[in-house]
Amino acid sequence: MNTLFVILGPTGVGKTEISLRVAEELGCAIISSDSRQIYRETKIGTAAPTEAELARVKHHFIGTRSITEHYSSGQYELDALPIIEEEIARCGSALLVGGSMLYIDAICRGIDDIPTILPEVRQDVIDLYNEVGIEGLRAQLQLLDPVHYTRVDLANAKRIMHALEVCIQTGRPFSELHTGQAKKRPFNIVKIGLNREREELYDRINRRVWQMIDDGLEDEARELYPQRELNALNTVGYKEMFNYFDGTWTRDFAIQMIQQNSRRYAKKQLTWFNRDPEIHWFHPNAMDQVLELVKTTT
Repeated sequence: MNTLFVILGPTGVGKTEISLRVAEELGCAIISSDSRQIYRETKIGTAAPTEAELARVKHHFIGTRSITEHYSSGQYELDALPIIEEEIARCGSALLVGGSMLYIDAICRGIDDIPTILPEVRQDVIDLYNEVGIEGLRAQLQLLDPVHYTRVDLANAKRIMHALEVCIQTGRPFSELHTGQAKKRPFNIVKIGLNREREELYDRINRRVWQMIDDGLEDEARELYPQRELNALNTVGYKEMFNYFDGTWTRDFAIQMIQQNSRRYAKKQLTWFNRDPEIHWFHPNAMDQVLELVKTTT
């Protein structure tokens, strides 16, 4: 009782059917931890649950935000925890499902108490980036927070910009606020990881991309093309299509790059998850074993 089950795994591995079955077994809703499926305009490119799947089991955080809204893992923590506690109060368990590493960590470990960034501060940092580029951002971060400068991925402009936003708004180094210490949760956490052999996983990813194309990804991306500068669209599936629309790539090459970048993302997810010794790993076909673990821990 009082258990949060977390079903996680790389993109394309096959989390959906097991998640639906586990939710039905527990009698609870599915709380999505997918940072892309939260946007209502990107259903095809994010392989969001179908209408039938949504009707089968209630889902939270699917299509609840617009791509024009800023949304972070810190905000997700604040929004998702009350729902988890409501689900546990209602049926003794809750179910978190997805593959977004930071969202999962936000729930299982917690995000440091870093303030919500004011719009004017965020815009100032964006303007700085547009003016001086990533090299200028690095120099500013090294000046304001030399400790975090040695830790951050210096090729990731988004991470550097977030650290600068915190430094500017609080007047303190980001490294002082970002402790990385896990918060204690009022429930047990059981993590269920799903994975396949690499060739099998990569083949599924390649075929899923073609399914997205058949489902209308190109048309969906064309509708969003005027808003291509939004951070929510700086993601696999849309970036490549935008390059095709720009005339930089051919359509066939764009599709190949969606497949390749999806495989790279899956590899990145697995590298992240494999650091966690608390995850119980299963093949997605091992439905009975997963359900047995759930039954023995509720």
